[in-house]
Amino acid sequence: MTTAFVEHVNLTVRDPARLAQLMIDLFGWHIRWQGPSQLGGETIHVGTDDCYLAIYTDPQKKYGDENFVKGRPLNHVGIVVDDLDAVEAKVAAAGLKPWGHDDYDPGRRFYFYDFDGIEFEVISYA
Repeated sequence: MTTAFVEHVNLTVRDPARLAQLMIDLFGWHIRWQGPSQLGGETIHVGTDDCYLAIYTDPQKKYGDENFVKGRPLNHVGIVVDDLDAVEAKVAAAGLKPWGHDDYDPGRRFYFYDFDGIEFEVISYA
C-alpha cells in the first residue's frame, strides 16, 4: 500500500499576497515559492515544508467571471492547529468573523470565510 497525503490545494483569489499574509499570521507558515503562473497571472505557495496552499490570481480576469471561479464548488479547507483559541483570536483580529463553533469527536473546531468567501475550518485535536 502507498502512503498518500494532500500536498497542496490551489485557490483562486483576488489578492494572493493578502491571503498568503493571513495564512502566515494565523498558522506560522512561510512562502515556499511565488511568481508567474504557467497560464498567466501570479501564484504564491504558502504553507509548511510538507504541504501548502497555491494561491492564484489572474488580473486579466474579472472577479466572479466563469474562469475566475474555477474549482467551485469547494466546500472548505480544513487546517489542524494546536491552539484553537489563539488562532480564533487572530482570525478576529484580521477583521474576519469566526462562526460554527463545535466540540465533538474527534475535536473542537470553528469556521471562517476569507476575504474572497473561501471557507476555512480550523480544528484542534488537542
